[in-house]
Amino acid sequence: MEKGAVYQSYDIAFEALIRAAGKVTPAATLEETGKVMTIGAGVATVSGLPGAQLEELLLFPGNLYGIAFDLDQESIGAVLLDDYRHLNTGDAVERTGRVMDVPVGEGLIGRVIDPLGRPLDERGPVVYSRRLPIERNAPAIMDRAPVTVPLQTGIKVIDALIPIGRGQRELILGDRQTGKTAIAIDTILNQRVQEQNKDNQVLCIYCAIRQQASGVARIIAELREKGAMEYTTVVVTEGNDPPGLAYIAPYAATSIAEYFMESGRDVLIVYDDLTKHARAYREISLLLRRPPGREAFPGDIFYIHSRLLERATRLRAEAGGGSLTALPIVETEAQNISAYIPTNLISITDGQIYLSPTLFELGALPAVDVGKSVSRVGGAAQLPAYHSVTGDLKLGYAQFEELESFARFGTRLDEHTRRVIARGQRIRLVLKQAEHSPVPVLEQIILLLALMEGCFDEIDTGRMGQAENKVRRSAAEMPEVLTRKLLGGEKMNDADRSAILAIAREALKT
Repeated sequence: MEKGAVYQSYDIAFEALIRAAGKVTPAATLEETGKVMTIGAGVATVSGLPGAQLEELLLFPGNLYGIAFDLDQESIGAVLLDDYRHLNTGDAVERTGRVMDVPVGEGLIGRVIDPLGRPLDERGPVVYSRRLPIERNAPAIMDRAPVTVPLQTGIKVIDALIPIGRGQRELILGDRQTGKTAIAIDTILNQRVQEQNKDNQVLCIYCAIRQQASGVARIIAELREKGAMEYTTVVVTEGNDPPGLAYIAPYAATSIAEYFMESGRDVLIVYDDLTKHARAYREISLLLRRPPGREAFPGDIFYIHSRLLERATRLRAEAGGGSLTALPIVETEAQNISAYIPTNLISITDGQIYLSPTLFELGALPAVDVGKSVSRVGGAAQLPAYHSVTGDLKLGYAQFEELESFARFGTRLDEHTRRVIARGQRIRLVLKQAEHSPVPVLEQIILLLALMEGCFDEIDTGRMGQAENKVRRSAAEMPEVLTRKLLGGEKMNDADRSAILAIAREALKT
């Protein structure tokens, strides 16, 4: 027998003797309890848990939870998920034997919670059906269905030119204070349906990552005032929360959304914003002294965001038939959309909506830059009626922007160029839209058709707002057969176009 095997047999026999005498605790229990070695800003180093697994939930004194983030031979780097000021070196740490999870269920609709599932809205405990891990595998390719059903945002420029489908991932990006969150909130407000259509209700999850408490409070108040909290769950982390709580927030919110998706429901989730999420991850990486490389910031940012956004999809009917649409938000600096994190997210998502500070300063709100915005799903997730009215809209608007820049030099313009510029000015005015005022589908169709057919060409730009309101109100006069046809996804023929244009022209005469 080898020397090592002899020593091992002696150790086993000695341990059995001591245990029988009641002198020590069993070794299995010794492995489950460790102690705090060091404490940092939102992280802790723990020793004495050799059996702990990656991302296992650890229990610290005072019901404080942490996640095993780094596993070394001698210690564990744990990310703390709550106020850690009461912790001291030498405190006992216990394994829980489970990964980080979050409560899910119908009881979360209308609630404001933190990523741990604790209520923040003073409405009592959260009622839930079960708990799901926050880190879950994305649906298999064979379980996914094509994105063909539109998700109407109620924003004219997006529904017409950058359509979003249920199951799509559409990035919203732009500099600070350009209206990124406003687009996401307007999309949530537009999902409100009438009582008789509650079965088709799109449920919404708004995930605020390290946002100012006052800003989040305003958003929640707006959602409540508009009746949107009836179908919305808000997951909140504030700016002074530990970085670990901000890091797990989007994953927890996605697990809540997946519960409804797997039940056959359509869900919209907003991540506001993933720039702050990346910064929280960088903070954790620096505090845990991870070596710069693939496993630390910035190399790992692509992985943490791709595994999050890959969970957004539309499922086949055999797999449940639900959908999860993601609207991640990212903040750029000095309009640099080719920076590291924006570039990552552009490559992960199915298109982007870029908000221009120049348009914002001009008052052209929402400040969507049509030239730099794209939807890679495109017309596949758009009602066919839109194709008939917006086919040349994007090209015409892009030509107008080029000619407008050229015309500023005072060059003498020919008649055709003047007409293109005049039409483009009216397109810009029609695409302008006040915040929190979504436009229904039928009103968008009649308005955009009238615009492209020249019904507004003779109207002075100062009276465009009044003319637009007249045309929008006339949508109520559409025959019911035509209304059902357009909303039902049928193509618009020449007779339909003529009927709609006749209604619009009659409205403009009054």
